Amino acid sequence: MKDCTRFYINGEWVEPHSTATLDVINPADETPIATIALGDATDIDRAVKAARDAFASYSQTTREQRLKLLGRILEVYDARYDEMARTISDEMGAPTRLAVRSQAACGKGHLFHAIKALKDYKFEERVGESMVLREPIGVCGFITPWNWPINQIACKVAPALATGCTMVLKPSEIAPLSGYLFTEMLHEAGVPAGVYNMVNGDGPGAGAPLSSHPEVDMVSFTGSTRAGILVAKAAADTVKRVAQELGGKSPNIILDDADLEKAVTYGVKECFSNTGQSCNAPSRMLVPRNRMSEAAETAGRVADSIKPGDPKADDTRMGPVVSQTQYDKIQRLIQQALNEKTELVTGGPGKPKGLETGYYVRPTVFTNVSNDMTIAREEVFGPVLAIIPYDNEADAIRIANDTVYGLSGYIQSGDLERARRVAAQMRTGMVHINGADGDFEAPFGGYKQSGNGREWGAYAFEDFLETKAVMGYDKTA
Repeated sequence: MKDCTRFYINGEWVEPHSTATLDVINPADETPIATIALGDATDIDRAVKAARDAFASYSQTTREQRLKLLGRILEVYDARYDEMARTISDEMGAPTRLAVRSQAACGKGHLFHAIKALKDYKFEERVGESMVLREPIGVCGFITPWNWPINQIACKVAPALATGCTMVLKPSEIAPLSGYLFTEMLHEAGVPAGVYNMVNGDGPGAGAPLSSHPEVDMVSFTGSTRAGILVAKAAADTVKRVAQELGGKSPNIILDDADLEKAVTYGVKECFSNTGQSCNAPSRMLVPRNRMSEAAETAGRVADSIKPGDPKADDTRMGPVVSQTQYDKIQRLIQQALNEKTELVTGGPGKPKGLETGYYVRPTVFTNVSNDMTIAREEVFGPVLAIIPYDNEADAIRIANDTVYGLSGYIQSGDLERARRVAAQMRTGMVHINGADGDFEAPFGGYKQSGNGREWGAYAFEDFLETKAVMGYDKTA
């Protein structure tokens, strides 16, 4: 097993204060692959103080200095790209193809686009007779999840470095190895001591003291809505900025003028990508009521063609879910759907045949789901799709918006203007029209209980900047 028990504080790998450790489990075969230390409040305090000490100098670096630093990081990332992909696959079960093409690619994408945005970002702006300055907010605390681990680390670290902030990262304790590797990359690239710090740990032991620390100026959290509420409460006493990217139950509206088979096929594959472990997964498919049987048949056929298997196998398109805890949650929600007499098309409880070891879930589709059923309300975070009927366009929009979440939405239509009109009525932070991919230069974030703030590209800079108005900027005595 790999020993990953040290923390990165003030430019050095240091021994933890805490004596607690945790094994990192490979979800494909349930074997331990590494050991991390679980940091405590003392470890967090050391890291925050290092970041605070470094802020005075790093916040004064020039745009050119920060561009050079990010460029070096990107070079190191490129050189160790394959290592990052393998690490992600081992720690959270992503198939090799997905780890290489999407998971690891996100880290590179965020670094590249932070550099692009920094080149001409306006940190100063004349307004009337005043000058408006955008200055680094200070010390940032980052708490990141296990499902897209390097994506959520890089989309916070890159803009923070670009804007002159210092930081402390607490990666997910479930999938911490990509964060450990990324830290090695930053060290190799020559990030100044104290600018970036990393402490492993769980939510209560490390996340809570990071969120509440009085020397932390902002917290950026990605994870469940339940945990996000706890982070916001912990941060409230010190009135720090809190940016959150939380849960979702994203609707996929298939309008009556869409190519149904094409639209359903896309919707199933997109929902089941990353084994359904994406906050923006289109897990509610809305279909015209008179075409439900056709949609269910297509969805079942597509789901049955997606065979879970060993992430390292070349033909695997779906790996395991990340942990026993996650597996148990998904099984509970599948059973709850059956208890509520939801109509099962394919899949269901238990593991796929021949995959008794590992946290594998059967790709599952329910149809004729009512939007008030548990399977339509709760975020499953697994390969489970709910197909919901609607009567007309207005009904589809009503159902799509009838959720506490508002992260993403999807629309399939043969009429682009119609799709745009529907998109304007969806209460979500993002909308994908006709299978459009995510865009590194567009803002990522949600409405309602899906969070606040925006990440990705130049939009990410705003969360890391304070706005200062200097009146009489040209006024002489």
